[in-house]
Amino acid sequence: MGAQSLLTSLYGYKAWADDLLLDAMIELGRAGPPSDFGPALRILNHAHIVDRIFMAHLQGFSHGYDNNEPDDLPSLQPLSADIRRTDRAYIDYVAGLSAEELQAPIRFRFTDGQPGRMSREEMLAHVVTHGGYHRGEIGRLLPQIARAASVDVFAGYLHRFDPDRRT
Repeated sequence: MGAQSLLTSLYGYKAWADDLLLDAMIELGRAGPPSDFGPALRILNHAHIVDRIFMAHLQGFSHGYDNNEPDDLPSLQPLSADIRRTDRAYIDYVAGLSAEELQAPIRFRFTDGQPGRMSREEMLAHVVTHGGYHRGEIGRLLPQIARAASVDVFAGYLHRFDPDRRT
């Protein structure tokens, strides 16, 4: 399996895991959000902003963020729609990359103003692992969504979408 194939699987997994988490948070919010809902929403927003920042770096665009943890917090409904659009954009982006493009180094600036340089492949790996870390953090804050968080593993995704892997 090459990097392209692995990244394609990882971004399919990320979109699937984000969907599970978002659906569980939306359902929890309907029932009257618990006290830890605000901090969980803040973490979710942070992870999404980092996704957007790195997509801009990958495409050579300005992202317009000077902070990856802004004070303004969107409500869950528009945030979840934007997360799903961004996940789809990453899936499409990864599908169009060549092996050479994956290896190409990209220079950028972090939101703290410090310079950075990573290959596209490294940047894409960062986005996937960063999101997984924060989904787990949200799962710890909101034990009511434990069912969604408990199946959020890459192996579970692979077996669900390719059942022959279980035979």
